[in-house]
Amino acid sequence: MSRLFGTDGVRGLANGELLTPELAVAVSASAARVLAESDRSHRTVAVVGRDPRASGEMLEAAVVAGLTSAGADAVRLGVLPTPAVAYLVEALGADLGVMISASHNPMPDNGIKLFAAGGHKLPDAVEDAIEAGMKVDAPRPTGADIGRVRDDASAVDRYVKHLLATTTEPLAGLTVVVDCAHGAASRAAPEAYRRAGAEVVAIHADPDGLNINDGVGSTHIEKLQRAVVEHGAALGIAHDGDADRCLAVDETGAVVDGDHIMAILAVAMREAGELVDNTLVATVMSNLGLHLAMQDAGITVRTTGVGDRYVLEELRAGGYTLGGEQSGHVVMPRHATTGDGLLTALQLMCRMAATKAPLSELAGIVTALPQVLINVRVADKAAVAASPAVTEAVAAAEAELGRTGRVLLRPSGTEQVVRVMVEAPTQEQADAVARRLAEVVGSVT
Repeated sequence: MSRLFGTDGVRGLANGELLTPELAVAVSASAARVLAESDRSHRTVAVVGRDPRASGEMLEAAVVAGLTSAGADAVRLGVLPTPAVAYLVEALGADLGVMISASHNPMPDNGIKLFAAGGHKLPDAVEDAIEAGMKVDAPRPTGADIGRVRDDASAVDRYVKHLLATTTEPLAGLTVVVDCAHGAASRAAPEAYRRAGAEVVAIHADPDGLNINDGVGSTHIEKLQRAVVEHGAALGIAHDGDADRCLAVDETGAVVDGDHIMAILAVAMREAGELVDNTLVATVMSNLGLHLAMQDAGITVRTTGVGDRYVLEELRAGGYTLGGEQSGHVVMPRHATTGDGLLTALQLMCRMAATKAPLSELAGIVTALPQVLINVRVADKAAVAASPAVTEAVAAAEAELGRTGRVLLRPSGTEQVVRVMVEAPTQEQADAVARRLAEVVGSVT
């Protein structure tokens, strides 16, 4: 039987086969019991936030019912970004945080993400204990032992004040267009950027429960590109539905992805003496251009598997201060326990203000190499990994590309698919090398 929790909580079609109100009740009740068993010194307190999806109202009610039925108090935070929930777990001294969101997924989906005390993701062992506890018919509290519910109307303001405390430069004179994806940051992002001093043009900031991520936000950046040029803005910021990621657009309308943002911030932090061991943590999917740029800047790049969970693990293990993904999940552990799109945007704008340089110039530190990704359906992923023909073909491709290119073969975690990724100095060479490797991988039986 597959594990309930994925790398980013429980996610699926809301009110479909998996993500039902019954599941939300069971997960939250079990989480409250597991945490209560580990610390009986006080009643468990959980904070609950959500993005604006219509199904979030239903799931919030179910989560709160589950928590209180297990004797935990629930604090409803309302609609706010995922990183705000992580921050408020620590700021409010809560034992558990629950975020109801499916991030950049389409509106019909939703998800449940849990944070431990301090705002950190739950360890696998605790998630496993919660899943096991869902199958137990545990005794229920009655009378005064039933959990209580309250609302915290100050949640967004607390979070924005936290963000503003991390800024080092006034943003006066900077015009930014922010695409809120009709999502969780529709109030917080424009407010934070205005209070930091920027002139803000907010687009797609009118959530109605149904329009989240609907052709807008970080997965549909074309509208933001046009808006930046039309308004003559210094930059654009694109968030996803729960605002844990940030992509940017420079003053010319060109996309500035997570690799460029990490490079800009890494250099800034190195100059300020804040980049521990002059090290940046990135995943294997970051472009070789990032690695080459950081090498030239005297910065080491430590590489992890795909997923912010692995970035976070490496950051903690080494005590590093910056990491992230090409997709725009950027983590700065001095200020946040998880990827925070608003924090990332503010730090990027502070760098622009400090250097007085346009974003296009700052982003020019990274020259992204053409990249090709081919998904090859195979009979047996293990056979591909063990194939001498594949090993020989990869070695030949790497010899051809040398320092100016890269090859990555990555098996899918859920399908009999091997992803063939090639980066090269030209698009033509990347295409040719990727096709040759894909043919070899596909021929393995």
